[in-house]
Parts: sequence; C-alpha cells; structure tokens
Amino acid sequence: MADETAHGAGPDSRDREFDIVVYGATGFVGELVAAHLAEAAPEETRIALAGRSEEKLALTRGRLGGRAQKWPLVVAEAGDGAAIRAIAESARVVVTTVGPYAKYGHALVAACAEAGTDYVDLCGEALFVRDSIDAHHERAGATGARIVHACGFDSIPSDIGVHVLFERVRADGAGELTDTTLVLSSVRGGVSGGTIDSVRHQVDTLKRDPALRKLALDPYTLSPDRPGEPDLGRQADIVLARGRAVSPGLRGTLAPFGMAAYNTRIVRRSNALRGYAYGRGFRYREVMSVGGSPLSPLLAAGMAAGIAGLIVGLAVPPTRLLLDRILPKPGQGPGEKARAQGHFTMDVYATTTSGARYAARFKAQGDPGYQATAVMLGQSALALALDREALPALPGGGGGVLTPATGIGDALVDRLRAAGMEISAGVVGGGLTSS
Repeated sequence: MADETAHGAGPDSRDREFDIVVYGATGFVGELVAAHLAEAAPEETRIALAGRSEEKLALTRGRLGGRAQKWPLVVAEAGDGAAIRAIAESARVVVTTVGPYAKYGHALVAACAEAGTDYVDLCGEALFVRDSIDAHHERAGATGARIVHACGFDSIPSDIGVHVLFERVRADGAGELTDTTLVLSSVRGGVSGGTIDSVRHQVDTLKRDPALRKLALDPYTLSPDRPGEPDLGRQADIVLARGRAVSPGLRGTLAPFGMAAYNTRIVRRSNALRGYAYGRGFRYREVMSVGGSPLSPLLAAGMAAGIAGLIVGLAVPPTRLLLDRILPKPGQGPGEKARAQGHFTMDVYATTTSGARYAARFKAQGDPGYQATAVMLGQSALALALDREALPALPGGGGGVLTPATGIGDALVDRLRAAGMEISAGVVGGGLTSS
C-alpha cells in the first residue's frame, strides 16, 4: 500500500523497485514509447518493460539497444490479476499501451488506484474512462494515485492547448473563456490500428446497450458532477463551421474532426475538475481545416459524411467485414521514415467575457498517432515520476481519475517544449508566446 501521508506525492521512490514500467512494450506504440524513454529519460531512471511474453520482451529490449539492455523484464497477462497487481505495486508510474482498454485495462487501473501508483495511457474510449471514474476516482484520491487517461494525440494537444490558452487569459486578467474552438490546421500521418480497434469495440458496445448510447452522446459524459454542469444548449460533435466565425483570419468551411467526440469531453472534465475555472459559459468544439478554397464546403461535407459512414459501416455486418479487411490492424504502423515525416498543428481560438480574442498553438513533428504520441505518453510518465513538486496541487489525498491538464499540467508543458514541441498562446493579432 502506498504512503498516504504525503500530500499529492504518490509513491515515494524508496518504496518502489521501478520509477516507470512500460506495459505493452512489445506492441507497436509500446516499443516506440520505450524507445523514447531510452533516449530521453535521465540515466538513473529505473525503467522496466512489461508484457505477456518474455521472449517478445527480450526481442524488444534487444532492438532498443544501449542502456535499455539493463532494463528488467516483467511478464504479465492482462487477465492475471496477481501479476497486474505486482506491476502496480512495483512502480511509481505505469504507462500502458494495451488496448482496447475496455477489454484489457480495468484490472490495471484498479491495481494502480489501490496501490497509490500513478498511471498514464493513450486511451480514446470515453466509456472506459467513465467506468474508471465511477470505480476508482474516490480510491485514487485517497491513495494519491494520479490516474491520467488520454495522454497521446488524444487528447494532450486539445487538453493542454486549452490549458495554456486559459493560463494566458488568466495572467492577462482578460476574463473567462466563452466560445472556444480547436482547429486541426494541418496534419500528416496514418490512422492507428489500435485506434480503429478501440472504435470497433465501442461501436459493438453501443449497439448492445441504448443507455450507453445516450451516455456517449452526452457532451458531459466524463463530468464529475453531471447535474451541476451548465446548460449551454446543443453541443454537437460532428459540425461544420465557417472559418471567419471562429477567427477573422480563417477562410473557408471547417470540417468535423474525427476525435472531437472524445477530446471535447476530456477538456470539459478539466474545466469541471478545476472548479469551472475556464468559465461557466465555456463552450468547446473541435473541427479541422480542409483549406480555404471555394471547394471547402464540399470537402467539409464529404469529411462529415466519411466520419458518419465509418461508424455506420462498422455497425453493419456486411460493410464491417469489408472494413475489417482494409483498415489497419492492431500492432501495424508506418515505417520509420513515414513516422518522421508526419506532423500536426492544432490552433485553439477563444473569445473571453471581456470581449478579447485569444489563440493557442500546439505543433509537433512526427506522425501524430505514433511518433508524436510516443513522445507525449513517455513525457507524461517522466513528469509524474520525476517532477513531483511541479505537478498541479490537488485536494484531499492528491489523486483521482484526472486529465493531462489537471493531473500533470505545466510540468508536462515544460517537458513537451523541451522535447521540441511548440506550445504557445497569445492575443489574436498580437503574436503567440510560450509564456
């Protein structure tokens, strides 16, 4: 059991064998995370690789080379409760890439919450996060465990982008956030097979249970206090928007962003966990640019139809069989050159209660779902393990089921900037700054 006396401190390094355990290290993204840690973690960081096959773990460690050759290997099946508990009790932080999380993740979250062990994942499954909140938020709060979901491309750029924008607005005394829109301004990268598998599993779950469909459609799916949320009217996820209505400098029609249904709920949970610091009138949505040409309305409408078509296609058996053959499989991913050539830029635009307009930018090199995600997930784990004094203050025992902004906050911002990502905020027209 973790030491529960230190406010928000989590497990003391003297109490645990490892600083970080990478669970799922033999998977495609898991190995990328391990490779990033091998390059970026301080020499003295105690890291172990965990998975279900010792042979595959040894092969992964061999490919990593260098100092990773000294990292211990831990064998644990997702269904082996004793082995999963042993991982949680051995580490200060567990970082896991083993999904779909609704199938394989419950036991590990429970074990970390009970042991007072910090936890990060790259989950994009809203219903799994809801289950995690209901089952483990209170216990994690008591033990000091920071359970932080959504630490990859979903949803760090969204959650941290709004966080830095809000902090700049607050520093300027410019009021609270009102209409706020994230625009995926540019992107190059592939779709993760793991993400597709998670979507497939969620579609199957929602088909079976109408009550869960209703929950998933609620814009406050992840709220800590649903009755206490403001009534801001309809907040749809698949939306088209006029660029000029978002910010005067934007052109064309903006298309829906495929991960908006998840990212927006993470950001709204951050606002609620912070006591609605962003504002009770904070309305948040996410869209993506398809260019400013006269064809942008058609392109945006086509994007909306494509997103809806994918969901319907996965729900209908005949098209499901076809899609299963052509969509990426779990464990598959682009080669090293393609990963390096990927990139993304996300811009967040907001109007405040004082009438001021602000913008934030989150920009990174590397395939969003693979290379950039590996950096974000790895740096999240390092921040929790090594930057305890810089983490956001939390009430009570200092833990809970949190978000990147509320669980790691500026410690993560600083680390991602040091890793080469651009994260900035400022007044629209006044230039973006990193402060």
